[in-house]
Amino acid sequence: MGGYKGNQTRDEEGVMAADFFWSYTDEPHASRRRQILSKYPQIKQLFGPDPLAFLKISAVVLLQLWTATLVYNATWLKILMVAYFFGSFLNHNLFLAIHELSHNLAFSTPVYNRWLGIFANLPIGVPMSVTFQKYHLEHHRYQGVDGMDMDVPSLVEAKLVRNVFTKSLWVLFQLFFYALRPLFLKPKPPGMWEFVNFAVQISLDVALVHFWGWKSLAYLILSTFVGGGMHPMAGHFISEHYVFSDTDQETYSYYGPLNLLTWSVGYHNEHHDFPRIPGTKLHMVKEIAPEFYDELDAYRSWSQIIYMYIMDRTVGPFSRMKRSISSTKTGSKKSE
Repeated sequence: MGGYKGNQTRDEEGVMAADFFWSYTDEPHASRRRQILSKYPQIKQLFGPDPLAFLKISAVVLLQLWTATLVYNATWLKILMVAYFFGSFLNHNLFLAIHELSHNLAFSTPVYNRWLGIFANLPIGVPMSVTFQKYHLEHHRYQGVDGMDMDVPSLVEAKLVRNVFTKSLWVLFQLFFYALRPLFLKPKPPGMWEFVNFAVQISLDVALVHFWGWKSLAYLILSTFVGGGMHPMAGHFISEHYVFSDTDQETYSYYGPLNLLTWSVGYHNEHHDFPRIPGTKLHMVKEIAPEFYDELDAYRSWSQIIYMYIMDRTVGPFSRMKRSISSTKTGSKKSE
């Protein structure tokens, strides 16, 4: 690996980066995918939908909506506690189910995945499934490309989030940054499916308030908020692509137990290499082709990643790999 200029972003005293890590090569996943398939063509047999995805998503959606009806008359403290220690896990699971569906990994017919994504969106409280797919597929196609990959923090975020306090606030509210960043930096006109997503979601929210009251809806939104902030499962937002050392590795996997609750999104190098393989089979990629992954840096704890991100004074929103679209060929490469 080469074509990387990283030392320019940090000085010898360990001061936080003043610029992104800039790469002058293509993103690594397309080339590694070709190498792996050349050596292990049987990996193609893993491509295709997860036949149990619909049942798993339905179970979580119904459980979370049922829980919302149970807390309609609870105290706010109890609602917050249930949201953090229970509902957050369910809603974050659904967020990552929507991630899975953005790659059409529940059904072979794309429109069925879109409808299931709108259904999985219901307990999250705010419509996001359709819009997420638009931007997420660009994250795969243009990984790290300046002005294209909306997963990379904005320059304003990077300049403002500079110390333990501001990093703590950023982690706490990172779901807002994640959701609003594309709307400010690269807004896309809404299409028919966004309006369908909005109409279905608002209808559910109105019905929930009408029959069970505002606390039930607040529970769902709180579950989304706390599950995407200072929460173990939210560590994947940071672990996936943040660079914690002077290296040219830009995607990192996590091989810990929370993969069981997160559609194995922790197998992130494997996912970017093979976005057509469902989460339930990503571990098999590493088992079949271990020599391509064993030497890569990986994590065992998402909670530790959050702690490291906040406390390490050399790490912040600038700790991401970027590349110029003019110096890459990623615009002509497709993940799907």
